[in-house]
Amino acid sequence: MPKTALATLQEKIIACRLCPRLVSWREQVARDKRAAFRDQDYWGKPIPGFGDPAARLLVCGLAPAAHGGNRTGRVFTGDRSGDWLYAALYRAGFANQPTSVHRGDGLTLKDCYITACVRCAPPANKPTTEERDNCLGFLVEELTLLKNVQVIVCLGAFAWHTVARTLRVRMAPHVERADTIRFGHGAQMQLGKYLLIGSYHPSQQNTFTGRLTEAMLDRVFRAAKEHLK
Repeated sequence: MPKTALATLQEKIIACRLCPRLVSWREQVARDKRAAFRDQDYWGKPIPGFGDPAARLLVCGLAPAAHGGNRTGRVFTGDRSGDWLYAALYRAGFANQPTSVHRGDGLTLKDCYITACVRCAPPANKPTTEERDNCLGFLVEELTLLKNVQVIVCLGAFAWHTVARTLRVRMAPHVERADTIRFGHGAQMQLGKYLLIGSYHPSQQNTFTGRLTEAMLDRVFRAAKEHLK
């Protein structure tokens, strides 16, 4: 069977070595490993998007976690943020199961595709502006190929402003100042055919402190589902 354009893009993402700092860091983490995962083979490469090619919902995060996606090879898989995200997607009917442990765990998404602004795990979870911009082209290509997307849930302010910036690249001049619009949990912004919905990132920093609760995350995906009716 011939490769789809999306599969070709995913292969291009995996092969990327454009950012020396990120290449060095992701590979160092994959060599050194965390003690709890010392018997596992780390992925140690950029992470492609994952989900339903016909999706109307796109979920966008910041970057893979060093011992999450960078270990497992699938976005939001094998870390606490993923535990929260996939449980919420399951409750909303976008996932067939509430857990995400490894690439072969049987998880499938329905009407949903998940991606990230930056495809490599960055040191201290903080990519540089140049590293962010190096990845913009991948997100542009994904949005071009995911033709049915109507709603984009942005996990965190970084994703909110990066997605707006990416849409500006695709749709200029209609969204010329879109990336200056204030981020907030539950914030909504219509950019052309896309409705952006903001959510606090399901990081431990937010979930442990109660800044983000399950009910708050559920409301975001209910809003997305309501828009797609």
